Amino acid sequence: MFSLLSYVKSEGPKLVPFFKATCVYFVLWLPTSSPSWFSALIKCLPIFCLWVFLLAHGFSFLGAHSSARKILAGLIFSALGDAFLIWQEQGYFVHGLLMFAITHILYSSAFGMKPINVRAGLVITAVSALCYLLLYPYLSGPFTYLVAVYIALIGFMGWRAIAGLQLTNDLWTWTKLSACLGAMLFMVSDLTIAVNKFCFPVPHSRAIIMATYYAAQMLIALSAVECQDAEVSRKRT
Repeated sequence: MFSLLSYVKSEGPKLVPFFKATCVYFVLWLPTSSPSWFSALIKCLPIFCLWVFLLAHGFSFLGAHSSARKILAGLIFSALGDAFLIWQEQGYFVHGLLMFAITHILYSSAFGMKPINVRAGLVITAVSALCYLLLYPYLSGPFTYLVAVYIALIGFMGWRAIAGLQLTNDLWTWTKLSACLGAMLFMVSDLTIAVNKFCFPVPHSRAIIMATYYAAQMLIALSAVECQDAEVSRKRT
């Protein structure tokens, strides 16, 4: 297992474009009331940089590890979702919801089904049910079931990420911690979107949503290099 310092030295430089692109988004802070292809580009640019981050590890690495490929595919669908949500007031919110639903399926598959960790699953189920009960009185029409399905998918993704983190033994890695934190931040971001859209205005909602979203995607992208870390560790031992 890599130390944190080695991990940062190894992956940090590859994330510099992502941090720059994220700064550009927050500095420009383009108004959401005037959607355009330029605002879509600026919003998606940090996610594009995470594509590059994964591709920088080499096509042979991606070809050899299905989990890394699934996370890259999830980032591609995330960018499509981001673009659709730029025009959500023009009727493309459901399209964005669908893209992110596919993203969560891909991330769940990347995180895998072992270990099961029933306790984590029960906690996430309870939290997901509570979130849906909070939103339910404000939902109508197709959103009544669409939001339920979406919560189930992102909850499942969160469960698989959290289940992989085993702090009580020597099986944990920094990348598993990244996946766990990334999944939780993604859930916070999407819950903020839902509450702000369906229930009541959340103060500083856009800043909260985008800060947690970009951090979540970065951490999940970092989790894709876990298999590479494991290979290097095996070679050293």
